[in-house]
Amino acid sequence: MGFASANPTQSIRNIAIVGHAGAGKTSLIEALLGAAGEIRVSGRGDRGFSVCDFTDQEKRLHHSLDVHLCHLRDDGRSINLLDTPGYPDFMGRAVTALPAVETAAVVVNAEQGPELVARRMMTLAAEQHLCRIVIVNKIDGERADLAVVLDEVRAVFGEQCLPLNLPANRGSSVVDCFFAPAFDQTPDFSSVASAHTAVIDRIVELDDELMERYLEQGEEPSPGELHEPLQRALREGHLIPVCFVSAKNGAGLKDLRRVMTELLPSPLEGNPHEVLNGAAEHGHLDAIDGNGRFVGHVFKVTVDPYVGRVAAVRVHCGKVSTGSQVFIGDSRKPVTLAHLYSVQGKTLREVPAAVAGDFCAVAKIDGHVGDVLHSSHDDDGLKFKAPRMPAPMHSVAIELKRRDQEKRLSDALHQLTLEDPSLSVEHRAHSNETVLCGIGELHLRLVLERMEREFGLEVLTRTPRIAYRETVTRAADGHHRHKKQTGGAGQFGEVYLRVEPLARGAGFEFVNEVVGGAIPTQYIPAVEKGVRQVLAEGAIAGYPVADVRVVVYDGKHHSVDSKEVAFISAGLRAFKDAISKAAPIIIEPIARLTITVPAANVGDITGHLTSIRGKILGTEALPRQRARIDAQAPLAELSDYQTTLKSLTSGAGQYTFSVEHYDTVPPAVQQELVKQYRPRGED
Repeated sequence: MGFASANPTQSIRNIAIVGHAGAGKTSLIEALLGAAGEIRVSGRGDRGFSVCDFTDQEKRLHHSLDVHLCHLRDDGRSINLLDTPGYPDFMGRAVTALPAVETAAVVVNAEQGPELVARRMMTLAAEQHLCRIVIVNKIDGERADLAVVLDEVRAVFGEQCLPLNLPANRGSSVVDCFFAPAFDQTPDFSSVASAHTAVIDRIVELDDELMERYLEQGEEPSPGELHEPLQRALREGHLIPVCFVSAKNGAGLKDLRRVMTELLPSPLEGNPHEVLNGAAEHGHLDAIDGNGRFVGHVFKVTVDPYVGRVAAVRVHCGKVSTGSQVFIGDSRKPVTLAHLYSVQGKTLREVPAAVAGDFCAVAKIDGHVGDVLHSSHDDDGLKFKAPRMPAPMHSVAIELKRRDQEKRLSDALHQLTLEDPSLSVEHRAHSNETVLCGIGELHLRLVLERMEREFGLEVLTRTPRIAYRETVTRAADGHHRHKKQTGGAGQFGEVYLRVEPLARGAGFEFVNEVVGGAIPTQYIPAVEKGVRQVLAEGAIAGYPVADVRVVVYDGKHHSVDSKEVAFISAGLRAFKDAISKAAPIIIEPIARLTITVPAANVGDITGHLTSIRGKILGTEALPRQRARIDAQAPLAELSDYQTTLKSLTSGAGQYTFSVEHYDTVPPAVQQELVKQYRPRGED
């Protein structure tokens, strides 16, 4: 993030550096900062010091755990780089960077090829309509087979991935194939001429006049003539440049900086950011707005012990200055921005203003990730299209050791979820549990570590109760007469109802078919209230009832003794009576798994899945002697699957899952769940 006054929008480049852990993203950024003179010594994350990895946990793990901002100047351009986490457990934080940039640079480890996070971030970047490049890092690695890596990149990401340079001298240097092609040099594989021709062919396909001159007259377009079709090729994903580099020995860094400054789009050239419920024409927001209005959005929030809440903001259009009054979301009350900051890692430096396309940080505003800041009520309701968050795959129930820490726990959970949109907290009424939900086991382990270290909280953890549901398999009638006489006014209500099964996922329907005033209209909501109490508390095992229709069709009332409480009780007990006759069952959540493992471990994995009531849906061979397994398994059997997978594959397995549907539990499981149920007393 440079000084806004020196950064007209056309000179800005915004790039999210994404990819799998170990690909060398942070080291690459450090090398770029060092080469540009922004830092005195280019740090190395694996040595415990760097501009981007500065928290205690990041220093200990030698990996990024959050999005960090930094900037450099090169050839008159201001390049804003967002370093993102590469652990799968922290992908939720990484994806929040995507709506803030025009380009996603997917870093691939030359010794490993395209890994899980690189693949998923490439897909998410495409969904966000971002321009994309692939950076193959660590080309000097001993186990790097660079020709194979390029083939894998093209096989996984598409044939539009074409190299702008090629490695030479076993990865100790590179040969330029685009800007000033060195046709007389010999790369480690392929040739400069073939790589150059492939890129030019790809670009001119989008310009009929250039293609005609190029193909029929053999006239190669000048760099100026290539600029517009190249930008279009990047915007449409027709071309994804590939750059070979080594952050360690510096090979290819000069080429990469030139690609960033000369080829990658400015905020005026990238695809306009998509907005929802928008005031912008055609559902997009342009960086230049004739009305001069300011619009930005918060893509990161941190809580600094000295500064307080700090929101990182991408300015999308207009200009914002110190002292500006802006609105947050739909709030009708403006807030004054007393200070604006540029950010270089953990260092905040005050700046007077930020223009369209730039970043700034704002302290002490009540902003959350995704909130829109704007200067006009015309933009109330404006929201930016958010990328898909990874599904939570791990959860723990937490309980305080000391009851006097409840306020502190509430404050800690508020701050942690404010900083991390992929972390959520649920209070599950049916089990009376507070449950932390995150992307993976490591994600939650580090959250719990922060709760203890930063907030002084002592918590007990356990596996949450599985979200079983109860339902019925056939229609049945239920009836109950509630009658009490205690000396004064009595209670009377009688209800006849029918329960019917609905399709999985259909939820609940309540239908009133009472005619003739058998149950007066004012008491029908009381009947529904009693029914809904059973829905929440369960009828046979204490789990919520789902996918049923309840039809109330008859009843009786008393002109004096009928009261709301009587029909609540009658509705509740009539519903339980109907369920008991409707062949009730317990259903459980079934997860869809995608597991990537070494090919040699496929048998072990499929055998284990079968042993936990899993179903194998298919297997697929992948490059580098790996395989992908698609499967389904009950969520109840997956509480420690990360540990099991790590054990079975010596740490080489990866998986993702999401709850796909509910299905019937086996009879033995249902009997055990019913046996454990202790219904609370009823009045």
